[in-house]
Amino acid sequence: MSTPVGKTPVGGAPGAPGAVEPATEVEHATTAIAARSRVTMRRSIGSPVLFTVVYTSLASAIYFSLGVIAGHALGLTPLVFLLAALLFVLTAMTYVEGASLHQDRGGSTVFARYAFNELVSFIAGWAILLDYIILIAVCAFSATQYLRVFWHPLGHHTEALLLALAFIAIVVLGNIRGFGSGRSRRVGLLVAGDLVLQLLIVVIGLILFFNPSKLIDPIHLGSAPKWSDLVFALTVAVISFTSLESAAGLAGEVRIGRRGLKHMVGSGAATVIFGYVGIALVAITALPVHDGHTALAGRYLNDPVIGIVTQIHPHWLAHTLRYVVGALATLTLIAAANSAMLGLSRLAYSLSTNRQIPSGLGRLHPQRSTPYVLIILAGLLAAVLVVPEDLDFLVGIYAFGAMLAFTIAHLSICRLRYSEPDRDRPYKVPLSIRVRGGELPLPAAFGALVCAAGWVAVMILHEPARYVGLGWMAFGILGYVVYRRADETSLTARVTVSPQILRAEPPSERDYGSILVPLFGTKLDEDIVQTAALLAAGEATEETETEAETATIEAVWIFVMPMSLPLDARLPEEQIKHARQALARAKAVGEEYGGVYVATATVRTRRAGYAIVEEARRRGVEAIVLGAEEPSRIRGGAGLGGRGGPLENFVGEITKYVVSKATCRVIVTAPAAHLPEDRPAREQPGEPVSSEIKRSAERQPKEQSGGPRRAEPRIV
Repeated sequence: MSTPVGKTPVGGAPGAPGAVEPATEVEHATTAIAARSRVTMRRSIGSPVLFTVVYTSLASAIYFSLGVIAGHALGLTPLVFLLAALLFVLTAMTYVEGASLHQDRGGSTVFARYAFNELVSFIAGWAILLDYIILIAVCAFSATQYLRVFWHPLGHHTEALLLALAFIAIVVLGNIRGFGSGRSRRVGLLVAGDLVLQLLIVVIGLILFFNPSKLIDPIHLGSAPKWSDLVFALTVAVISFTSLESAAGLAGEVRIGRRGLKHMVGSGAATVIFGYVGIALVAITALPVHDGHTALAGRYLNDPVIGIVTQIHPHWLAHTLRYVVGALATLTLIAAANSAMLGLSRLAYSLSTNRQIPSGLGRLHPQRSTPYVLIILAGLLAAVLVVPEDLDFLVGIYAFGAMLAFTIAHLSICRLRYSEPDRDRPYKVPLSIRVRGGELPLPAAFGALVCAAGWVAVMILHEPARYVGLGWMAFGILGYVVYRRADETSLTARVTVSPQILRAEPPSERDYGSILVPLFGTKLDEDIVQTAALLAAGEATEETETEAETATIEAVWIFVMPMSLPLDARLPEEQIKHARQALARAKAVGEEYGGVYVATATVRTRRAGYAIVEEARRRGVEAIVLGAEEPSRIRGGAGLGGRGGPLENFVGEITKYVVSKATCRVIVTAPAAHLPEDRPAREQPGEPVSSEIKRSAERQPKEQSGGPRRAEPRIV
C-alpha cells in the first residue's frame, strides 16, 4: 500500500477546523523524499504477533496476581477468576470492534477520540499509561521472586530491589534498540510453552488436590471473605487486560480477516476461562483456607505458583516443577514487561503526535527510530514504583487506571454505534438491541456499568489507589490543559491526518521489466547497484535509445520499523537524510551505464525479507539483486572434506527468505575473500559464474578494471 510519508494534522489554528499546521523540519524532509520516491507500507503482522501481545500479560498475570487475589477473596478465588474471565471476554469484544472500526494505534484513546473528543481521549490514554508503568514494575519485581528457587538470597530486600532495577534497565535498553517481529515470534513460543506448563499444573493439581469440601467449607460470605475484600479482589483480577490495549495499538498493521477476528475472541475466551478458573481451583485446594488465611497470601504471596507445585507429590516431580516454573515464570514476566513497554511507547508516541502531551517527549532515536525519551521516563517511574516492593500496593493502583480506561472504551463503542452507524465493522459486538433509533451492544453497555462500578469501588476501598491514582490523573489533566492553552489549541479539538492521505490508494501493479535492488546502507550497496546495472545494460540492444525501451533498476531503501512504533510514524531527519543520500548515490552509479534508468523508492516494513519479496511481486520485476554477508576467514582443509579455500557463509536469514519465497530470479552478491593471487576468484570450486554475469562483466567500463575485486555475483 503506497502512501506519502508525511502526515498533515488538521486544526492548527486555535479551534479552526481544517486549518493546516506548519510542518516541522522532519515533515519537510519526509515530504521531499516522498516527492522523489514512492513510499510503500507493508501490513505484514499476523495473528502470531497478536497472540504474543495478548497472551504474554495473561500468562504472566497468574504469577503475580494469584496471591494478592487469594488473600482478599479466600475460598471464592475461583469465582473471582471466573467473573474476571467473563469480563475479559466482554472487554475483548469491545476492543476488537473498536480496533477494526478505526484502525489507528492507541486502543481506548482512539475509540474515545472518535466517539467523544480529545480531552476524553487523553484521560483514557493517561490512565493506561499509568497501568503500563505499574505493570513493568510488577513484572520486574515478581521475576526476582521466582528466581529465588535458584538462589535464595535473591528474595532478600536489597538483592531483590537491585535485580528488579536491572530487569527494568534491560527492558528499557531492549525497547530503545527496537522490538522486531522476529523477536516477537520467539516470545510467542515462550508464552505458548508457559501456557502448556500452566495447563499441566492444572491437570495434575485437579487430580491430586481437588476436593469440593476444601473449597466450600471455609466460605462464610460477609466475614470470610468480607464483601469489600471480594469486590476489591474482582477489580484486581483485571490486571492482565492491558494486553488488549497493546494489541489494539497494532490496528492497521494486522493481516487478519473477519473470521480470524471472531476466532481470536473465541479462543481467547476459552483460554482465559479455563486457565484462570483452573489455576484458581488448584491453588485454593492445594493451599486451602484455614481460619480466614491462606499460605497463598502469606508465605507464597510473591510467588504463588511455586507454592502450588511445592505441594505436588512425588517429591522429585515437585522439585523438578519448581525449577521449571522458576525459569519459565522469570522469562515470561520479563517478556510481559517488554510487552508493556512496547504498548506504552506506541501509546505515548500517539499522544505526542496528537498534541496531547508535548511533542518533545515523542522524540525518536536518530538510529533506532524508537521514542527513547518516553521509554527512559517510563523506566525511571517504574524503578521508583518498585522500591516499596509491595504487590498489594501496586496492583491496587493498577486497578484504578484499568477500570477507568475500560469504562471509557465500552462507552465509546456504544456511542460509535449511534454516531457512525453505517461505517464498516469487520467485527461487531453481538447481542445488540434497538434503542432510540440505533443499535446498543448489550455486552459493551454491561461492561461499562461493571467497570465504572469497579472504578468507584477501588477509590473507596483502596486508599493508595485513591490518592496516587487521582494525583496522577490530576497532574496529567493539568499538564494537558496548560500545554493546549500554550499551543493555542482547543481542549477538545481533534488532530487528524489529512483525508487525502487517508484515502490514498496503492498504485496499480505494472510490469516494469526491471531489476529490484534493496539497499540497507552497507558497503556492498554500490557494488550491488553496479551488478544490477551490468545485467540491465546487457539486456539492452544497440538500438535501445528511447526512454520507453530503457531498462529500469528499482532501487529500494528498506526502513525496518521497530514494533514500538506504528508503520506510519515520522522518522528522524538523520535517517531520512541517510536514505536520500544512499538512493541518490545508487541513481548516479546505475545511470552511468548506457540504457539504464534508476527509479528510487522507500519501503517501511517489519520484516525486510517479506518486503523485498512483496515488492518484487508487486512491481513484476524480472530479478532481484541482493547483498549477502561477508565470507568467513576460516579455511577448511582436506581432512574436513574441504579443498583448502575459505569457507563462505554468504546466506543469511533475509537472503534465505528471499531465495525461498521469491517468484523471480534472485542474484546474490557476496564480498570476495582475499585469495592467493595465482588463483582466479571465479574458478573456485563450487562457485560458478553464470554466462549471463560473465557476458555482462566483459562489457564493464574499462576504468574499473584496475580497481579492487568487487562482489562476486551468484544467481539462484
